[in-house]
This record gives sequence, C-alpha cells and structure tokens, in this order.
Amino acid sequence: MNAAAAVAPGRSVVVRVPATSANLGPGFDTLGLALSVYDELVVTALPYDGLEFEVSGEGAEDVPRDASNLVVRSIAYAFEAVGRRLPGLRLEAKNVIPHGRGMGSSGAAVVSGLLAAKGLLEGDVTLGDETLLSLATELEGHPDNVAPALFGGLTIAWMDETGPQHKKLLVHRGVAPLVFVPGFTMSTKLARSLQPTQVPREDAVFNVSRSALLIAALTQSPELLLAATEDKLHQNYRASAMPDTDRLVRTLREHGFAAVVSGAGPSVLVLADGPGQRLEAAEVARTASDTPWEALMLAVDFKGGTVREYAEGST
Repeated sequence: MNAAAAVAPGRSVVVRVPATSANLGPGFDTLGLALSVYDELVVTALPYDGLEFEVSGEGAEDVPRDASNLVVRSIAYAFEAVGRRLPGLRLEAKNVIPHGRGMGSSGAAVVSGLLAAKGLLEGDVTLGDETLLSLATELEGHPDNVAPALFGGLTIAWMDETGPQHKKLLVHRGVAPLVFVPGFTMSTKLARSLQPTQVPREDAVFNVSRSALLIAALTQSPELLLAATEDKLHQNYRASAMPDTDRLVRTLREHGFAAVVSGAGPSVLVLADGPGQRLEAAEVARTASDTPWEALMLAVDFKGGTVREYAEGST
C-alpha cells in the first residue's frame, strides 16, 4: 500500500470520549465501565507539516506539545497501520478526565487519537470497531479501559488467538455511579508492579465467582452489588501504595456501599443501588475521611467515543 496523502488540508473532526473505570473490584483487567465525564478534541489537517496545540483543562500545563503527545502518537499509529502519510495537525483539546486518578485518561487519549484518525480518513480508509479495538489495545497494553471508552456501557474484554475481543452490556437503570477523586495521583505502572505473579487458588476461585456475580448485579440485580464487588486479586496488594484510598474503600464497604478502587487508583468508585444510596455514600465519605475527596455524581455512558465532521460552533 502506498503511503499516500489521504487527508485534504482543512479537514476537521470533533471527537468526544468518556472516562472509564476498570476492574470494578473483582474483574481485574477484564471489566470496564464508561462514565459521563468527557474529553473533547478537534483535530484539523494542516496544509503544511508540523503540529499545533491548544490545550485546556486537566493537565494542560503538563501535556506534551510535540510528537510524543499520546493523542498524536495514536493518530500516527493508525495512519501508519493503514499505509497513509500523516499530515500536519492542529489539535484543540478540552480535557476534563482527571489525569493519573484511575479514570482512564490515557485510554481516553488513545481512543481520541484513533477516532480522530478514523474521521480524517473517512472516505479513503475504513477503520472498523475490530480494528480500532486492536490498535487501541496495542497502544494501551490491555483492553479493559479502551473497550468501554470506544463502545460505552459495561464491557467484558478478553484476548484470544486473533487479538482483543469485547462484549458490551447494558447496565441496570438503578445503578448510580459515584467517583471520589483525590488531589493526589497514582502511577498505573507502580500499581501494576505491586501485583504478585501468582495468587492462591482459593483467591482465584473467589474472584471468578464474584466477577460472574458482578455481571448479574450490574445488569439485573443491583441489590447484589456489595457482595459482587468483593476482590482478593489486586486491591489488597496495592493498598500500601495508597493508604487513603484503601481506608475510604474499607469505610464505605463497612457502611454497606459497593466501593472499589477505580482502575489503578487512587480514585474510589461506588456502584450505588440508586441515587439515594449514592447521596448517603457521599455523606459517609465527607464525615469519615480527613482527605479531601471530590465527589462526582455520574451516569453510565452508553454511547462510547464519537467522531464527526467539525462544523463551526459545534463544540
């Protein structure tokens, strides 16, 4: 395939990608949930080589403004995968998803870049769902965050001999997500390094049972969420690296709320059985913790990432 220019200068697309929470307690590296917090991005093909950036919101001071930018790397990765030459680009990013807090900010950046590439290449090359998930997993390393960011809802992700796969499920309307976001961050790499390479057989069986129960709780029976979010596979091993998070999770669970570490942390996700229980959980966190936590009352995003042609004033 010729590495031909494929994008007319001035072509512009708008991308919107939700935050995600992975693991959900027992579903380590498998389950993910899309949440109603969104990064927005406008990408325009320039008539000359180079990169231009306008970044606002979360992490604006720290986001790289060169080819190392994760969104740019993801766009370039998609163009290379289909044999097309990357044009000069202007990126206008409005970042809302907290960085380094276990809400899928890096996965959202990857998905944003891939969807931008899909939009820019539309009419020349088709990037389907299977290709997008495969490219996103190659960039991110595992599919549990990128699958819900791409497709929305509750996703089960797994790998087989052909690559990453996913199944999207609709979440019961009674499930009311609440995320407590602290002022401090957590390195995903550090969190993953605390995982043992082997776990006791009984712990593995425990998590298999809870993961199966969690699917039922999220889709049919929210009253089972507390039992369904128990975990012995990863949260205890990471607790020493984020004691405030561990303390809040334990406190909330002692009060009957289905609290888990969101992704690699340090945010805490509560899967409440209705808006009333969510308000009760927020009050418990406010009174039981000296650590300041921002309480985000969210909905499940059912749509996933979107891309469309840019129209003036559309954002």
